[in-house]
Amino acid sequence: MDIKVDDILTMKKNHPCGTNEMLVLRVGMDFRLKCVKCGREFMVARNKIEKNIKKVRREENKDV
Repeated sequence: MDIKVDDILTMKKNHPCGTNEMLVLRVGMDFRLKCVKCGREFMVARNKIEKNIKKVRREENKDV
């Protein structure tokens, strides 16, 4: 999958706070994700995350 930093992932399962959207902070063998609602940051293995992604939303028009 082509996932980059600052993409927003819509997951199949909800985070305990109730939302299912995660912001990608780091990409590699592990993903560092941040919950959009509560701000909690956590790391998860790539193979586990790729199975649970429903949709990838990318902001194309970012100001540099």
